[in-house]
Parts: sequence; structure tokens; C-alpha cells
Amino acid sequence: MKVIVDEDRCCGAGQCVLLAPQVFDQREEDGIVVLLNAEPDEGRHAVVREAAAVCPGAAIEVQEG
Repeated sequence: MKVIVDEDRCCGAGQCVLLAPQVFDQREEDGIVVLLNAEPDEGRHAVVREAAAVCPGAAIEVQEG
């Protein structure tokens, strides 16, 4: 799995950080997503997919394989 974030689409809701804090963080100044791990281990794949699904700005893309 590879994770890609689009900072321009991020609205700073923070749902990704709540679901997968080992993979996502937020900038303090504006809450925009920070990708901590672009290739998370298999044990985190389900929560990363969920984070992408619930992202209100559709700022998270998950590439499988």
C-alpha cells in the first residue's frame, strides 16, 4: 500500500489523525495533514483505508499493491 495526500484538498478536519496517528499528523499552524508514513505496514492498512474513506476533503489517496 502507498498513501498519497493532497494538502490542497485537506480541510483540517483531523479524522485521519484520530484513526491512524502513526500514519498521519497535522500541522500546528493550520491543521493541514502531514503524512508520516507513505507505506504503512499491513497491520495499519484497514485504518488507513477508513481514514481515506471518511476524509471530508477527499485528500487521501490509497494505492494498493
